[in-house]
Amino acid sequence: MKEPEPLQIKLVQEEPEPLQIILEQEEPEPLQIKLEQEEPEPQQFTEEEKQLSHPNQKLYSCKICGKTFSRNYSLKTHMKTHTAKKPFTCSTCGKHYPHKSTLIYHMRTHTGEKPFSCGTCGTSFTHKKSLNAHMRVHTGEKTFSCGTCGKKCLYKSQLVDHMRTHTGEKPFSCETCGKSFSLKNSLNVHIRTHTGEKPFSCEICGKNVTYKYSLTTHMMTHTGEKPFSCGTCGKCFTLKRSLTVHMKVHTGEKPYSCGTCGKRFSYKKDLITHMRTHTGEKPFSCEICGKSLTSKYSLTVHMMTHTGEKPFSCEICGKSLTSKYSLTVHMRIHKGEKTFSCGTCGKCFARKRLLHFHMKTHTSEKFFSCGICGKSFVQKYSLTSHIRIHTCEK
Repeated sequence: MKEPEPLQIKLVQEEPEPLQIILEQEEPEPLQIKLEQEEPEPQQFTEEEKQLSHPNQKLYSCKICGKTFSRNYSLKTHMKTHTAKKPFTCSTCGKHYPHKSTLIYHMRTHTGEKPFSCGTCGTSFTHKKSLNAHMRVHTGEKTFSCGTCGKKCLYKSQLVDHMRTHTGEKPFSCETCGKSFSLKNSLNVHIRTHTGEKPFSCEICGKNVTYKYSLTTHMMTHTGEKPFSCGTCGKCFTLKRSLTVHMKVHTGEKPYSCGTCGKRFSYKKDLITHMRTHTGEKPFSCEICGKSLTSKYSLTVHMMTHTGEKPFSCEICGKSLTSKYSLTVHMRIHKGEKTFSCGTCGKCFARKRLLHFHMKTHTSEKFFSCGICGKSFVQKYSLTSHIRIHTCEK
């Protein structure tokens, strides 16, 4: 009976009291403090998350331009664009920036540093956002969609440019001639027509050209590459547009008509040249003899009369000619082809101009008159022969 009494006293006095003290002093107080200090922060972050998920509801608004932001820090950063405060200066070139991060990016233009590399192709970039945008090239992701036609673009800048095809906006104007363009790059390229700048050079022959695509096309003259072939006749071309133009030969399509005489043409350039027969315009002049011609091609062929150049040779008889057209006409002599026929008598000719002269025999038109005796002739060469009678020239 004496032993249980001390055991009962130890349990009551030693074990419960320390346990009760520990619970009151250590556990509740820290838990209560942590809940009061840490819980409000996640709640505030959740509100920001909700705000960002609804972009139409902005919390912080700029009082100057009205632009809105989801974060107060973003607003403060934006305000520097209005105050023109640029406290960060480049030690190399002295240029000033409103943000330290912008200065860091700028410094890379001096150091050449490109710390962000593509894990797929190894291309390096100065900005992380540039790398992120580049990655879409590999993933094929097109996150920017046109609200008008649904077209998807890789980059926001591409979407902005595309939207101008719907709005017709041309914000980039040439200061020299006033012509407007929808793309800044198009304006830069156009400026070269005024400056005469030819920044692209052929590594083989040294020829300089105005446009990059012109250099690509020019290089094919060295490689002999003609990647665009006609499905009808198999003829190959260096340019896709040349193939498109060529196809009209097979389809017989002549979409361009003369408003004066109604004559139709397959190509717009041929119509422009033809119109000069009505206006009498001859904008291309020979620098050697001063002769004026209606087309640049005619001038090129004419220049060969001075240089003696005849780059087109007949494979059958070896005769050399100044133009490809002349060679085509010449080949009809060997083939016996006479594709131009007279509608009155049925006589056929290898050349169109011969038919034209022949037609005058039916109309009795004699445009060529002798200045000495007044006699008239149908053809110019007949007048030339006649003149020799007066000059006694053989």
